[in-house]
Amino acid sequence: MAISILGWPLSKLPATMAGKVIEGASEVCKSAGIPLAGGHSIDISDPVFGLSVTGIVQKDQIKQNNTALPGCRLFLTKPLGIGILSTAAKKNILEEEDYKRSVKWMTQLNSVGAELGKMDCVRAMTDVTGFGLLGHLLEICEGSKLSAILHFSSILKLENIDNYIQKNSIPGGTHRNWKSYGQKIGDISEYQKLILADPQTSGGLLIAVDKAAPEFDEFAAKNGFAEIGLLDRSGSEKLIWVEE
Repeated sequence: MAISILGWPLSKLPATMAGKVIEGASEVCKSAGIPLAGGHSIDISDPVFGLSVTGIVQKDQIKQNNTALPGCRLFLTKPLGIGILSTAAKKNILEEEDYKRSVKWMTQLNSVGAELGKMDCVRAMTDVTGFGLLGHLLEICEGSKLSAILHFSSILKLENIDNYIQKNSIPGGTHRNWKSYGQKIGDISEYQKLILADPQTSGGLLIAVDKAAPEFDEFAAKNGFAEIGLLDRSGSEKLIWVEE
């Protein structure tokens, strides 16, 4: 089940709009198969909303981010670039179609994770959020004592993000991310860095899976996952290498 926290500036925004927020949350919870069981609301200067979810899972279906093995293939379930588009929105330069596209991806649940949890061939998994793809892949590498090779051309990117990069629509989080872990990344172009360190809101799942995994491969093809790289034993201080 989920419970909500709603902070709403009644002096700035009507209560009816807050009702729409709650309606949207209820619809999402329904699509996930859980009830929105209640919550708490306060009057606040800026709008804030979130859900806290409690559930039950079988222990043998829990996937960690530190249990990958050498030779595992890497897959990503959503395209990158949400941070770039969100920054463009803040600058009032985001085009309507790109706005709709960003909302579509941010509101797409990672419900495939429940099915992936049942697959023994999936050795490690994490979501890609504020630290960007590089940051969350580093967690897998460091936790599993491995290194990774990424194939940049195989990584899905949101349409038109190059347009916004040219307009310097770069989140501050991208630079903070790179400052925190850039020394652990091999040679990389500035363009690749802006994509791979881009902070994601409701990003996709990053999956490490066995080399031979026909059940997963069929599921990945059906759901449009992108195979983006490979894990190997760590042999240097650089843990991630990016190839074109």
